[in-house]
Amino acid sequence: MGKAGKRWWLFKSEPEEFSFGDLLKAPRKRTFWNGVRNYQARNLLRDEVQVGDLVLYYHSNAQPSGVAGIAEVVGAASADPTQFESGDYHEPRATKDAPVWFGVEVAAVKALPRLVALEELKASAALAQMGVVRKGNRLSVQPLTQAEFDEVVRMAARKV
Repeated sequence: MGKAGKRWWLFKSEPEEFSFGDLLKAPRKRTFWNGVRNYQARNLLRDEVQVGDLVLYYHSNAQPSGVAGIAEVVGAASADPTQFESGDYHEPRATKDAPVWFGVEVAAVKALPRLVALEELKASAALAQMGVVRKGNRLSVQPLTQAEFDEVVRMAARKV
């Protein structure tokens, strides 16, 4: 099952793990979005996120947490290789023929002029329905509307 037309997403990453700055420094400014271990987020990556979709790159568990940049999905969903390796992301049920976890390749588009902090997102009436501002929504991959995406980009351009 796929989708028709471009979509917009918010992807969360802890900056100590892989920041937007790390993405900008990566070869070809690209990385495989791996390590997602939540079934709902996995299903979004596998079934909904498509090449050409745009992503707000969100720094989570940071001081402050917030949106740091824009990325684009440049590689379709495929098996997350970390599930086959020893370590934190190993998945003993996974096989090459039947992977459990998936990811996509993303490329940096641009850093935002400034980080748009979570508190600022929460204060915007235009973003009241955005997943990241609602209590209990901890998903690392969240759908956005184009209006939400555009509003965050506008907010980043404003001086505080």
